[in-house]
Amino acid sequence: MWIYIIFLSALFIGGLYVGERPFFQLKKLTPSIVLNLSLGVLVLFTILMIAFIVGFFPQSVAAPMMAGLYITLAGFFAGYAYRLFRLRSEGGTILYQNRSFWVDHAPNLLAIGLIVYGMYRTSILTDMPITGIRFSSGMSLICFGILGWMLKVVPEFRSDGILFLDQLIPWKRVLSWRWHTDEVVLVEYIQSDKQAEDRIKQFVTSVPPDEKKEVELVLISKLEEFADERSEELMGD
Repeated sequence: MWIYIIFLSALFIGGLYVGERPFFQLKKLTPSIVLNLSLGVLVLFTILMIAFIVGFFPQSVAAPMMAGLYITLAGFFAGYAYRLFRLRSEGGTILYQNRSFWVDHAPNLLAIGLIVYGMYRTSILTDMPITGIRFSSGMSLICFGILGWMLKVVPEFRSDGILFLDQLIPWKRVLSWRWHTDEVVLVEYIQSDKQAEDRIKQFVTSVPPDEKKEVELVLISKLEEFADERSEELMGD
């Protein structure tokens, strides 16, 4: 039993390290990558299911393997959530964010639901026996819920940069902005990867009409505040 616990703990720590490191970023996910990964996972589980049915993959091996997969995912989600928390701390205080029920409260309610169900799934609060599968799958749901709470689908304009999904764009790397449409603002910035072929990137986000002046004030003031540092950044490149 102790060997099993140590094995799962090592997998959790490994997943935690990978999730906390910036190896994985949402901007690197393309439709082809997502499709290939989905097909790979589907083929793998199909092979394992066939092997289990014909007897080449017994329960004594399948259970620890699935528990290891769940706990590794739990560690990855926890590390990823911590990385987002750290980026928020580095970004400073929030100056503006487009808030609405569907982009702010609905994801949080879903995250709370996942956390509560994950706690139930672990069997810690019930009379059911705690097994490796139950505990690890519950932990993966809890950590995924925490990640869902931390990840925001709209940019956060903060005092030290713009937090967009899982990357913090310092104000010194923001080149320009303009209104793409009456309610959509476009922001251009320089990505930190100097090896990239196209370092100038952009993103768009919608802004309610009654908040346009607030967004303009934030963008104008921050671009002026970091004008010297932006020039040094461009000269250094």
